[in-house]
Amino acid sequence: MAAAGSLERSFVELSGSERERPRHFREFTVCGVGTANALIGTVKYSESAGGFYYVESGKLFSVTRNRFIHWKTFGDTLELMEESLDINLLNNAVRLKFQNCSLLPAGVHISETQYHVIILMLTNQTVHRLLLPHPSRMYRSELVTESQMQSIFTDIGKVDFRDPCNYQLIPAVPGLSPNSTTSAAWLSNDGEALFALPSASGGIFVLKLPPYDIPGMVSVVELKQSSVMQRLLIGWMPTAIRGDQGSSDRPLSLAVHCVEHDAFIFALCQDHKLRMWSYKDQMCLMVADVLEYVPVNKDLRLIAGTGHKLRLAYSPSMGLYLGIYMHAPKRGQFCIFQLVSTENSRYSLDHISSLFTSQETLIDFALTSTDIWALWHDAENQTVVKYINFEHNVAGQWNPVFMQPLPEEEIIIRDDQDPREMYLQSLFTPGRFINAALCKALQIFCRRTERNLDLSWSELKKEVTLAVESELQGSVTEYEYSQEEFRNLQQEFWYKFYACCLQYQEALSHPLALHLNPHTNMMCLLKKGYLSFLVPSSLVDHLYLLPDENLLTEDETTISDDVDVARDVICLIKCLRLIGESVTMDMSVMMEMRCYNLQSPEKAAEQILEDLITIDVENVMEDICSKLQEIKNPIHAIGLLLREMDYETEVEMEKGFNPAQPLNIRINLSQLYGGSTAGYLVCRGVCKIASTRFLICRDLLILQQLLMRLGDAVILGPGQLFQAQQDLLHRTAPLLLSYYLIKWGSQCLATDVPVDTLESNLQHLAVLELTDSGALMANKFVSSPQTIVELFFQDVARKHIISHLFSQPKAPLSQTGLNWPEMTTAITNYLLQLFLWSLLSNVYIYVLPRKCKSPYPVARWPSNPGCLFLECLMGNCQYVQLQDYIQLLHPWCQVNVGSCRFMLGQCYLVTGEGQKALECFCQAASEVGKEEFLDRLIRSEDGEFVSTPRLQYYDKVLRLLAVVGLPELVIQLATSALTEAGDDWKSQATLRTCIFKHHLDLGHNSQAYETLTQIADSSRQLDCLRQLVVVLCERSQLQDLVEFPYVNLHNEVVGIIESRARAVDLMTHNYYELLYAFHIYRHNYRKAGTVMFEYGLRLGREVRTLWGLEKQGNCYLAAINCLRLICPEYAWIVQPASGAVYDRPGASPKRNHDGECTAAPTNQQIEILELEDLEKECSLARIRLTLAQHDPSAVAVAGSSSAEEMVTLLVQAGLFDTAISLCQTFKLPLTPVFEGLAFKCIKLQFGGEAAQAEAWPWLAANQLSLVITTKESSATDEAWRLLSTYLERYKVQNNLYHHCVINKLLSHGVPLPNWLINSYKKVDAAELLRLYLNYDLLEEAVDLVSEYVDAVLGKGHQYFGIEFPLSATAPVVWLPYSSIDQLLQALGENSANSHNIALSQKILDKLEDYQQKVDMATRDLLYRRNL
Repeated sequence: MAAAGSLERSFVELSGSERERPRHFREFTVCGVGTANALIGTVKYSESAGGFYYVESGKLFSVTRNRFIHWKTFGDTLELMEESLDINLLNNAVRLKFQNCSLLPAGVHISETQYHVIILMLTNQTVHRLLLPHPSRMYRSELVTESQMQSIFTDIGKVDFRDPCNYQLIPAVPGLSPNSTTSAAWLSNDGEALFALPSASGGIFVLKLPPYDIPGMVSVVELKQSSVMQRLLIGWMPTAIRGDQGSSDRPLSLAVHCVEHDAFIFALCQDHKLRMWSYKDQMCLMVADVLEYVPVNKDLRLIAGTGHKLRLAYSPSMGLYLGIYMHAPKRGQFCIFQLVSTENSRYSLDHISSLFTSQETLIDFALTSTDIWALWHDAENQTVVKYINFEHNVAGQWNPVFMQPLPEEEIIIRDDQDPREMYLQSLFTPGRFINAALCKALQIFCRRTERNLDLSWSELKKEVTLAVESELQGSVTEYEYSQEEFRNLQQEFWYKFYACCLQYQEALSHPLALHLNPHTNMMCLLKKGYLSFLVPSSLVDHLYLLPDENLLTEDETTISDDVDVARDVICLIKCLRLIGESVTMDMSVMMEMRCYNLQSPEKAAEQILEDLITIDVENVMEDICSKLQEIKNPIHAIGLLLREMDYETEVEMEKGFNPAQPLNIRINLSQLYGGSTAGYLVCRGVCKIASTRFLICRDLLILQQLLMRLGDAVILGPGQLFQAQQDLLHRTAPLLLSYYLIKWGSQCLATDVPVDTLESNLQHLAVLELTDSGALMANKFVSSPQTIVELFFQDVARKHIISHLFSQPKAPLSQTGLNWPEMTTAITNYLLQLFLWSLLSNVYIYVLPRKCKSPYPVARWPSNPGCLFLECLMGNCQYVQLQDYIQLLHPWCQVNVGSCRFMLGQCYLVTGEGQKALECFCQAASEVGKEEFLDRLIRSEDGEFVSTPRLQYYDKVLRLLAVVGLPELVIQLATSALTEAGDDWKSQATLRTCIFKHHLDLGHNSQAYETLTQIADSSRQLDCLRQLVVVLCERSQLQDLVEFPYVNLHNEVVGIIESRARAVDLMTHNYYELLYAFHIYRHNYRKAGTVMFEYGLRLGREVRTLWGLEKQGNCYLAAINCLRLICPEYAWIVQPASGAVYDRPGASPKRNHDGECTAAPTNQQIEILELEDLEKECSLARIRLTLAQHDPSAVAVAGSSSAEEMVTLLVQAGLFDTAISLCQTFKLPLTPVFEGLAFKCIKLQFGGEAAQAEAWPWLAANQLSLVITTKESSATDEAWRLLSTYLERYKVQNNLYHHCVINKLLSHGVPLPNWLINSYKKVDAAELLRLYLNYDLLEEAVDLVSEYVDAVLGKGHQYFGIEFPLSATAPVVWLPYSSIDQLLQALGENSANSHNIALSQKILDKLEDYQQKVDMATRDLLYRRNL
């Protein structure tokens, strides 16, 4: 089909976005002064529509590229809408209501200047001018980067519709022709707005508004054939109306062509004549009788013309063309003329062509310099659109446009199908009903009063379901229905709503006008409810859909250079059409169901052929066989047809925009056809092609089955049966399935995804390091739900396709124009090619004709296009659709099998089917290294494989499963991956570490330990061991931790636990007790004792609480018990060094006051602690607890206090018994105890009642020898008594405790109590005398000396502890002469003091008496010795 490029193709209608919400029109009222008293409704005009294209809409780098305006009028309302195929316009719809006026049909004319878009509007009473900003002036830069932009209608609310400069009443005389509906309007070069209307007198009435920015007068001109001009100023009323011109020449259609400083007004009149006026000269320049070009015109001359239409088309190279439609009953004729200018400004018409048509009602037609496009309503009220090239089409054969049919009137529902589901599927399948039709039907069905239902596609589906079900429930009058009765009732109500939808769909599909953009050749069909576009058909679709009469006259040379091949193809198409017409609805549904259920389409085709032969009553099979006889080489014809449908062309698709292009060009191209409307149209075109080619492939399969059944060498040719069976069948079936899959994707709606789901999905893709892929972009904002093909086109495919189209332009991009038919065909073909290549590239390996020297060339896409679509679905969280798509691929498509299995596994992960996901991931592993997507998945950041590709793949999947939170699957996959690792011990260690981690997470402690022992990497093993210890401790699963054997890991475990014990806070985790149990379990009692002793030390230093002190005592007891369990010679431990407590791992270094690190201690001596030392520490710990229980404020300092410090603390707390016990244990003197108790006695002696009350608790804590409960006993008395008891109980040499007590009392100036004096006199009277002297107690000293002398002499000697007083027979006694001398000296120092002199004399007297008695005793002693 080499010559197919010159073929005049048919076109296909594609409706606009039917899933969009009904347009939100902003409404404004236009009030015209002077129209208030007019009777609204006296003039009724039909609905009309039209469009406007920007001059630069076809330029590649224009702001107005692919941008246009269309409008619709009905009654007093004008609806204006601006559209763009590149961006989504905001605020792009307005509705204007003209009070007391009716808009003329086609009474809207739009023009543009450099700064403004000017809309000229005509009603039956007024004319209006509306100025809006030009798009090029709305944006600061010509570089458009946003996907949404403001429309020119955004600020229309600021327009003053009452500004008299921009509207004017039409004067009553000469007045508007009451029955005329045509009009024209244009802008002059000076900016004046001119309006042309047929006048009542038959002329042309021209009203001129001055430029909007220049004050001026409104003028009115009436053009008449006599070239006489009358100027009518506003307010001037002529007395009579000229009657020299009848109404037979009243214009039926007006058109204006502007030249430099003039405007030519063309009028096609009722007398079948065409008149040309010059507005500047205000004279008629030409009159032409069109009937001269009508073959049979006798009858037409007798009647006034109606329904004639006039259109103009201007080409800078060819000049001005005029297209005239002459309407006659049951026939019509198009006459094409070219305006020819002669000398002296004379003009004439050059007849180009006359074209005839049999359609009755012409709605509209459009003219270009080469074609005529016409829109009819036929006898069955069906829309018909055709076009023809009026220059080269000698046969006069019109090219058809295949219109989008209305949905079928009835839906066939099988017994096994739910009526509600089938009707909802039919109503909401993309491409069938528009949103507006469903909303209007819903309003009528529910009898709602809302004018507009602003519902999304999904919301509308819910409302429809609820409405029909509510009506159904409301009609139920009986309590019980049989299943069949309820089904019939359900089907009745759903059919009622479906019929209502059909009525509104048909009403909204009523055509109003054609809109042709000559700059881009884009043809639009303006309908009552929506906008549709016409796009060219491909060659295969064109031949298959072409009517029989067109196919008979088809130029064979346009199909192939070989006439015989072309004839074979046409005969083949005829056979396929005969088969397609014979296939019933049930057969068609069966084929689709076989494809959906993954069954063989070849067998389905064979069954359909059997059914066709069975029901063939019109001998269709014989006709097909006879036509097959006409095909000289059916195998070649079928192969040629297949090749056209599988896009076997050499195409190198760029991965992105050419980086060599400037940034502004790349950004500009990235916006091309980026609007939702363009995306929808392209994908609807793909769906249309896929649907048609599915039918072609279906019929082709049936035909091939017929060929195999016939088995006639005459038909197939010698030796070709086997080739037909093997090659063609195996090539057609995948192509059929491919187009079915594309069709399915074009009708499968994407799901709305919440933001949090998108973010979660992005996290999963980040683990796979796929977030930078162009196919994984987040779904942008769209105004309506998209199909998955639309989603793919907008997010991924469009940029690839546009990049390819403009990668090697034939001309500079700045000079490149956009041609709508070519661009849509190219984009649609490339999109189809992308799908087909990804689905069929494997088929080409074995389906090539044997005589081919080389394989058919196929498209070469970067980053594997088959995965681009799958990645797009995955990146946009369309997992249900992705899963269905892959399931439909699985049995027959062997392209990217591993990638598909991987993504199917991802789908299963999202839907919670983890085991299925694991199976898919394992299946995909076998394709690693063979597919681009999997290679990109395993590639590291530096572009190299860090291990074997398959191990890298397993690593990625393991990370993904871990992020999702499926540890069981991680274990299973990692275990499977161990076999892949082989002798790679590093990879094995990594995998076993992963297995260990997740076993541990699951609480499989034994399995985790077993895996731990198998890790070959010592560093990893140690890390895992450390993690095992920490985790089991946190979970309090200490029994498992202790009982594991730890073969060859014992020291490591102990080291880890010790390190953790010394590193963590004692209040959070108790690793010491774990370590103690660990050693006890292994009968290592000395280690256990060491651990508990260290634990007790740290508790005292760090845990300053009552619990800490209790725990410390228990720790010491446990340590003692451990040492008692071993032999006495081994019952010792090593004193834990300070580093074991303070220099913990991770702790900051110790510093001095200057901030410098202190030097580590050197030459530390090891201290051995035996059982006795531990018992002392245990006793000290108990005493600390006792102190803390008695005085909670002492807890903070008691924990780490030494024995000496504890004595002080106990004395301060009044626990004297405990302090004495501590002193005895550690062999400490009791001096601090007695001094402390003496001081407390002093305080009580001089304290008040508060001190007395506070003393009772600590007094009660000490065991008194005798409890005094009489009222006379006070706290002071009890304290003194306690002191007295201690002095009697704890006697030492030199009476040290008496001395310290008396010294304490005297130092505080407290008089000594008699019991203390008497007590001390008995033990050491001399020392008491010295204490008196030390504190200047001379009088007490004198009395003591006096008493002491008396005691020595025998008077009261028992009170001084003198057993034998002075006598010759008793032992020697003595007096403290030195102290007495000091006393005498002290008394004698103050000779003026008579009292001292008396005291001194008293002592002297006593001493003299003493000396006398000593002398006597001495003599007696000597005497006795001499006897």
